[in-house]
Amino acid sequence: MAMAALLAGDENTPSLRGKVDLIYIDPPFDSKADYRTKVTLPGVEIEQKPTVIEQFAYSDTWSDGTASYLAMIMPRLVLMRELLADTGSIYVHLDWHVGHYVKILLDEVFGKNNHQNEIIWKRTTSRGGSSYYNHVHDAIYFYTKDKAAHWNQQHTPYTKDYVEQMFRNQDEDGRLWRESPLTAPGKSAGMSGSNWRGIDPGTIGKGRHWAIPGYLKHLLSQEATQNTLLALDELEAQGRIVWAREGKGRPNVKQYVDDLPGVELQSIWTDIGGDSGTDYDTQKPVKLIERFIASSSNKNDLVADFFGGSGTTASVSEKLGRRWVTTDLGKPSCMIMRKRLIDQDAKPFLYQAIGDYQVEAAKATLGRDFRIGDLSQIVLSLYGALPLPADSNPQRNLGQISGIALGAGRGSKTLVLADSPNKLTGMATLKKAIAQRDNLMGGWDRVVVLGWNFEPSIGETITALNDSRLEVLVIPPDLMDRLKKKGGIDKLRGQVRFSSLQYLTIEPVQVKKEDVQDVLTIQLKNYVLLSPEAINLDDANRQALQQVANQEPLALIEYWAVDPDYDGKVFRSVWQDYRGNTANDADVLRVVTKAEVSTPTKVTRKVCVRVVDVFGFEAEVVTTVGAA
Repeated sequence: MAMAALLAGDENTPSLRGKVDLIYIDPPFDSKADYRTKVTLPGVEIEQKPTVIEQFAYSDTWSDGTASYLAMIMPRLVLMRELLADTGSIYVHLDWHVGHYVKILLDEVFGKNNHQNEIIWKRTTSRGGSSYYNHVHDAIYFYTKDKAAHWNQQHTPYTKDYVEQMFRNQDEDGRLWRESPLTAPGKSAGMSGSNWRGIDPGTIGKGRHWAIPGYLKHLLSQEATQNTLLALDELEAQGRIVWAREGKGRPNVKQYVDDLPGVELQSIWTDIGGDSGTDYDTQKPVKLIERFIASSSNKNDLVADFFGGSGTTASVSEKLGRRWVTTDLGKPSCMIMRKRLIDQDAKPFLYQAIGDYQVEAAKATLGRDFRIGDLSQIVLSLYGALPLPADSNPQRNLGQISGIALGAGRGSKTLVLADSPNKLTGMATLKKAIAQRDNLMGGWDRVVVLGWNFEPSIGETITALNDSRLEVLVIPPDLMDRLKKKGGIDKLRGQVRFSSLQYLTIEPVQVKKEDVQDVLTIQLKNYVLLSPEAINLDDANRQALQQVANQEPLALIEYWAVDPDYDGKVFRSVWQDYRGNTANDADVLRVVTKAEVSTPTKVTRKVCVRVVDVFGFEAEVVTTVGAA
């Protein structure tokens, strides 16, 4: 979905079709892997399985083994080719599980002739206990979109043994050198195929021509760089040409040990170990990614990674002066990436949620021609509501529940609204639901709004409405996957829990005027976690989490940030803190709960505070503040 969005663009962002200079991807390639997320909280460690969306997306990837994996990766490769510039390159990082199968798809999408290398990376040392030979390497398939791709030759440093073995000659000033050829394979009809000093290069070797090594170009005049014979004259005048001892009149060039920074990089890499330096299970070493980016892109080029993981590609791109785009399905991954980039003082970047997993899942379950009303009817049924009559329910998203209100002593009528997954449920939807509760079909006792996706400020909105006859619940994000695997509504009925929302509250913002600056003091007050039942935990972990949520709710915050001049559209963080940031305090398990932000004086301003909890859920508060 993210790639399709980048290709499509919108009124504010142009399409990136043909604009990406380098793509590196490290897609999942081991169906047996179970990458759990360990969350350390004060006094307890919680182990979370993949989120419900991740769990079902990855299970779909492997539901039919390798065939379903290839069905997942193929359309993504096609989109990547569309995004690549004509001078662009792609590196696809795999191992022995599926690498050879994906290589066939890469040949089909990018063309066999554009396969430049299979790079072998020795990621670990030998491990004991293997049956047969140890698996100690990954394969990275390197393709270009066309032959005229960006390329910056990389080198590995000479070893002492290599220098001693290969550079055995020495000048009077002590510079070590060796003889290197001045010809290369292939005939040339131009000057590089002409005689020089009476020597035909073809007599040195059949079908050869004169070839000036690239590391000597800086020694030549501008004219000589375009004239091979003149270049040879200039090199001889500088003492860089020696003649073969065997008397055949063959010229060679003096290659000094310092002419090149080392040996040109080859396709087997044993000099980069597998230690990433972090606890993220699948993170690749920074040095590995640096090598790809340095080789196949230039400063200000655009680098993309569509299986972002821990954000190494984005982090290295930022460090090397490249622009970047990175995406990932998992909330923990996105949270780690954001923290990592902030920690390295990255330039301002945009963080967005793109696409709608539920709509795609519904299309897969109900068919491509399904309607949102069909999905609403399923949600209402699983909640236990009966649909309203068609004349009062044109969008098919309203239902009713009738029963005895506990302790009320009378019949209770509840209106239920199932919101669309194409929308963010917010103030407009809730006001409409309240109006329908009060007026539709003679009125109702209460209204329940069931939403898929919510505006970050939904908690503040509910608080501001202060309506005891309004309830807002979360539709399980894995609902369509569970429906598909269970085989229908009837088999799933009674097993679906609609959770309460997470939300944030803060103390009133304090403003102190200092010259032309306002100093804002923002204090976190409370954070209410999404119902623990909606998080993929076992009973023991859920109980431990509930205890922390009851005793110290702010300890659940992983990251928070402040925009003191929020425009209601783009959140621009000017202050942030996150767990593990020892710049603000020494407590690695808690964020600081108070921030002071200095900003130019304004009469009134909107302050936005956003938090991300340890499970990747977000909430925000927006408050209007008058300068004191």
